[in-house]
Amino acid sequence: MYGTAAAAAGNGAEQASRSADTGARITAVSELDARTLDLTVQSRAMASSVPVRVILPKSWMSEPSRTFPVLYMLHGGADDYTSWTRETDVEALAENSDVLVVMPDGGKYGYYSDWYVGTPRWETFHTMELVRLMERNFRANSSRAVIGLSMGGFGALNYAARHRGMYRYAASMSSYVDLDEPSVRFLLGLGAAKDGIDINRVWGDPKEHDDIWQAHNPAARPRAFRGTTVHLSAGNGTPGPLDEGHPLPVILVGSAAEAALPASLRKFADSLHSVGVDVSTNLYEPGTHSWPYWQRELHRIWPTVTEELS
Repeated sequence: MYGTAAAAAGNGAEQASRSADTGARITAVSELDARTLDLTVQSRAMASSVPVRVILPKSWMSEPSRTFPVLYMLHGGADDYTSWTRETDVEALAENSDVLVVMPDGGKYGYYSDWYVGTPRWETFHTMELVRLMERNFRANSSRAVIGLSMGGFGALNYAARHRGMYRYAASMSSYVDLDEPSVRFLLGLGAAKDGIDINRVWGDPKEHDDIWQAHNPAARPRAFRGTTVHLSAGNGTPGPLDEGHPLPVILVGSAAEAALPASLRKFADSLHSVGVDVSTNLYEPGTHSWPYWQRELHRIWPTVTEELS
């Protein structure tokens, strides 16, 4: 049955490549199971191929003239598009859902931005090329939500603020939200250097190009979230039962990464609330920067996500 779905996606890709002004096209479709597909997208913005994982709505084949709402799920740093299905049971959550779930690659340290130096152009790929391909090939409609964790949580907020009205709902798990915070700038620079990346290549020199940094700073743009329901979550950095069995170094890193987030998220939530944004928070104790907590949070917000999209 879903072999037909893969074929339909491939045929749709050929049609879209002739008509889409973005120039992006799907060059390969492979089935992982009955409803989960891996796509290879040739991106003009990225000047390369980018993998994308898709979970089809339950009625995608049985209702061929119907369009579907879309949930974009963004992965964290040092990870890839396979992480959500590898680390969570999102496929089980989506089993009875008529939501198209799209999990694109965002680079191990892509920061969900079009880089100052010109490439990569992740934002253009995700918010223009991929959106168009999902609409033309997979019958996606304009009802969209975006969620992410860690770097992907920043990406969800960054995209929601920079593309006002594109997403009905945006959820950020365990992510920094204020690029002006000294601790955030320090950790961004430290993490980037550790992985061989010059953070100035992403948004330019923070002093010389402060305007670019602020244009990508969710905390600096609270009014840009009007019309989008926002959810913010993080732990307090204290290890708990969900950390049992993890190596001590992993727990310590997860604790340090999470500890500074609640205060920043409270401040950001207050800022959003003050300008009329519908914002909710879940600042839990205990909780570290790790998958068991994000899996639990995904279950917690899933009913809201589907309700917002319906």
